[in-house]
Amino acid sequence: MSSEEKSEYIVEFQQHGTSVKVSVIDPKTMLEVSIVGPSSVGQEELKRTALAKLQYVMSKKNGRPAEQRTTSNDLPKKPGIVV
Repeated sequence: MSSEEKSEYIVEFQQHGTSVKVSVIDPKTMLEVSIVGPSSVGQEELKRTALAKLQYVMSKKNGRPAEQRTTSNDLPKKPGIVV
C-alpha cells in the first residue's frame, strides 16, 4: 500500500458487560464494520482485528481476488481516532 493510499480511520469502543464492541469507519468511503470481543483482550488487538476486517471488506467490495487481498502488513501503522 503506497503512502497515498494510507488513510486514517475512526475507531469506537463500546463496553457491554464482559464484551467490547469495536466499530471502525473509513471516512473516505463511509464504510463501517464492527467486531465483538472479550474485554480481557487489549484495545490494540481488538483494533487490529477490526481494521483487518475493514480491509477485507473493502478489498472484497473492490473485487480483488482472495490472494491479492490485504495482509497484516497492509494495515495502517498510524492509530485511528479512539472515541
